Amino acid sequence: MTQPDITVYGAYWCPDCRRSKQFLGEHQIAYRWVDIEQDKAGEAYVLAKNGGKRIIPTIEFADGLLLVEPSNAALATKLGLKMTAERGHYDLIVVGGGPAGLTGALYAAREGIATLVIERAALGGQAAATERLDNMSGFAEGIEGARFADQLRQQAARFGVEMLQAQDVADVHSHDNYHCVGTADGSEYSARALLLTTGSRYRRLGAPGENDFIGAGVHFCATCDGPFYRGLPVAVIGGGNSAAEESLFLVSLAEKVTLLVRGDQLKASQVIQEKVLRHPKIEVRFNTEVVRFDGAGGKLKAVTSGTARAPAPRSSTPRVSSSSSA
Repeated sequence: MTQPDITVYGAYWCPDCRRSKQFLGEHQIAYRWVDIEQDKAGEAYVLAKNGGKRIIPTIEFADGLLLVEPSNAALATKLGLKMTAERGHYDLIVVGGGPAGLTGALYAAREGIATLVIERAALGGQAAATERLDNMSGFAEGIEGARFADQLRQQAARFGVEMLQAQDVADVHSHDNYHCVGTADGSEYSARALLLTTGSRYRRLGAPGENDFIGAGVHFCATCDGPFYRGLPVAVIGGGNSAAEESLFLVSLAEKVTLLVRGDQLKASQVIQEKVLRHPKIEVRFNTEVVRFDGAGGKLKAVTSGTARAPAPRSSTPRVSSSSSA
């Protein structure tokens, strides 16, 4: 594996560090993380580069440029991400650049419809962060998620689709015969039609401590953040395809993977279930619900789980009868 060209100096408790790491992760951009509270050489480097000030995040690029406490817009500019469209008006604006949005856009563009795609993160959506897609028609041996997303992007571009990424949609409204889309940087684009393909968000558990440790032990993308936990025990929460596939990816990095499943069986496809259940480095705990997340020094230290009872009719919230550390 090649050494990342970007180094992020920061600390786990720093919210701006978490934001920058999340931005890079969403765009599948590799980086090296240096915790200056654990790495004294890293701390000294930050102090030297910032005139004796301990300012984080300090992000260094391969060309030697440093960005200190950069905004997402500054990061996007440095990374060469397109932030402004070439025109103000289009026949069609697609909000969301995942597989559905890019597919719809390329079909429209093939018919001569001027099309703009606006995506808040990386083109390809959650599919791009999936290690491997085995259920995609036309790929008999499966395909890596990042490669599939790149193929979609290239195909859309070949038909003339214009694409913006790292751009949040802040407002959608109608004006006379047009639909208008306002972005977070203050730009506004109009179109005769809008296609909303906003995808899905990662589900949150709502357990105490979860939000406190996002980016500091709690993550939603194994391929993005798994390498930070090389050789360490990790837990994956869930029993569907996503959780099972992330577990299979993490076994190549982690010492051991514990899969916490709220129900009494996995809901993943049969072939993935078989791989998980027979893997020697994956322990599956059924009827298990996460009760809380605990940590110290800004880092997650433990996940406390309990036995999940079957929900009452019409209720989707299991009750916890006892707890143990996982």
